[in-house]
Amino acid sequence: MDYQSADLAARIDEANIYAVANRTSLTVAPLLTERLGNRVFLKREDQQPTFSFKVRGATNKILNLDDADLERGVICSSAGNHAQGVAMAAARRGVPAYVVMPLTTPEIKVKAVEALGGEVVLHGEHYDDAQNLARQRAESDGLHFVHPFDDLDVIAGQGTIGREILDQSPDPIHAVFVPVGGGGLAAGIATYIKVRRPETLVFGVEPVDAASMEAAIKAGHPVALDHVGTFADGVAVKRVGDLTFELCRRHLDGIITVTTDELCTGIRDIFDDTRTLVEPAGALAVAGMHRYVDDTGITGQRLVAINCGANMNFNRLGHVTERTAIGDKKEALLAVEIPERQGSFLHFCRAVGDRHITEFNYRRNDTEVARIFVGLELKPGAADRHDLIDHLQSNGYAVADLTDNEMAKLHIRHLAGGPASDVAHERVYRFEFPERRGALLRFLESVGVDWNITLFHYRNHGSDYGRVLVAIDVPPATRDDLNQHLDDLGYRYWDETDNDAYSLFLKRT
Repeated sequence: MDYQSADLAARIDEANIYAVANRTSLTVAPLLTERLGNRVFLKREDQQPTFSFKVRGATNKILNLDDADLERGVICSSAGNHAQGVAMAAARRGVPAYVVMPLTTPEIKVKAVEALGGEVVLHGEHYDDAQNLARQRAESDGLHFVHPFDDLDVIAGQGTIGREILDQSPDPIHAVFVPVGGGGLAAGIATYIKVRRPETLVFGVEPVDAASMEAAIKAGHPVALDHVGTFADGVAVKRVGDLTFELCRRHLDGIITVTTDELCTGIRDIFDDTRTLVEPAGALAVAGMHRYVDDTGITGQRLVAINCGANMNFNRLGHVTERTAIGDKKEALLAVEIPERQGSFLHFCRAVGDRHITEFNYRRNDTEVARIFVGLELKPGAADRHDLIDHLQSNGYAVADLTDNEMAKLHIRHLAGGPASDVAHERVYRFEFPERRGALLRFLESVGVDWNITLFHYRNHGSDYGRVLVAIDVPPATRDDLNQHLDDLGYRYWDETDNDAYSLFLKRT
């Protein structure tokens, strides 16, 4: 054991945050226990007054500052949870709190900060833009900047969760699963547990599209990701902290990455056991625990998952429920060719057998073959999806598996209706639009009147970015010009013209 880790564990033992933060419960999850074959416990950080663990670190930092540091107040940058913690802790000290949030921050989070007494400044497209302004304001206005994760007092505050877990569970724990964004939560918990009870395993869990700690550990130093996924916005951090990286590299037993579908399943699992709706980041630990049990086959062990936050936007629930069955491996999404004649659907249903058809999209075309987009229930067992496809193919059906196709799950399942018959040079793009007024107008102005939009599909999932599918008639001679316009627009996008889902359902043949 090195001195630095022991010193941080001592800081965690000395942290007294309970004038603001709550000592949350460690509760058994009976349904997850039965489902996973292990004794599963949930550390309920959704019970905090701000519904997130972030209040712990912010409180420990602000309560430890000298009066001279707080003379002008404090400032932070945040997309929501850290901001609420800073505002609440600052109110306890009786000092002003200024919070810089990205322009894309949902209104519910802005109002929550304001309700706690924080003064909100909206600035920039991304968190990095907000942080840059917050640091500039800290220097120019004499404010104390409260970092969301890369600070020893903040890390020690988050580490009190590890202290509480060991106090609440005197029996041996096989593994603790911790969400990772910037790394402050994982650094604090892992350090404390490894110093006090080193035989316990600690795993960090990240989304596959925002795995900044995994990338840092592989590189041997923090690296900045080009892009991060926004579904689990609470952990959408491009670059982990220097301090948190060193502590996580030293003390974590591994990093587990999970998909959006697995996160949605984790949200459902937590709801089933607690009747609490956690935000996507709040379900990371449970999703990682699922993956760990599936990969190792471990049984009969005591496992702990950190429910780190429950600031869920209500509008996201439709998207979550839509993806849960796939994440739980209970649904397959397939494109199937059937003959365009009477009785074909009946024959197909007979081939499906006793499986539940969860979705069916079809539109008649003047051809001999109809393509259907169908969701089918899967039986327990990892091989069942492949068995189902083999069974349908043996009955003479041409099948394409779209279960893992992101464009199909976000858009095509709602659009499968046939091609535009009079469009000669259609190209398809998938965008992430910032959720704010004027975003669509800016896009239309960028495209201008030189190209004809032939398809536009948008679904609001309650997150910082809207998912948009656009088809444009682009004569080959103008393709480079359009691509330059789209690049200049600055919105993240993908050219999906060669996507199988588009070719099967929407492309003119």
